[in-house]
Amino acid sequence: MENQKNYNQQMNIKFDYLEKITIKDIVRDNTHSWFNQSLCEVNSSVLRLGIFEGEYHMHKHEDDDEVFFVLEGDMILETENGNFELGQYEGTCVPKGTMHRPVVPKGKAIVLMIENKGIDPIGTV
Repeated sequence: MENQKNYNQQMNIKFDYLEKITIKDIVRDNTHSWFNQSLCEVNSSVLRLGIFEGEYHMHKHEDDDEVFFVLEGDMILETENGNFELGQYEGTCVPKGTMHRPVVPKGKAIVLMIENKGIDPIGTV
């Protein structure tokens, strides 16, 4: 996925406080290979849904940690410190300043992420 225009980044907050969060329809209706939707705001962070197919680019977030937690499917989180094979109900936290990229070699993965609400998902190379 070298063309960043193929990334569908929905940074708007989809669900308000005390509103039921449901992702079934978002997952079902998604037609993009690489999709992010901010679900809700938690203090200065957001809970974000990712629907991933294929490869993202290697990048980092200088000032932001990032959590990846797989709900469905499998993904490899490649980092400068080694790779993490993550299956359903598994995740990891990437510390700020660490080069990383999610890769889904087959099928798609449904992933929850926790990150600062001001983060740029594209990151820096």
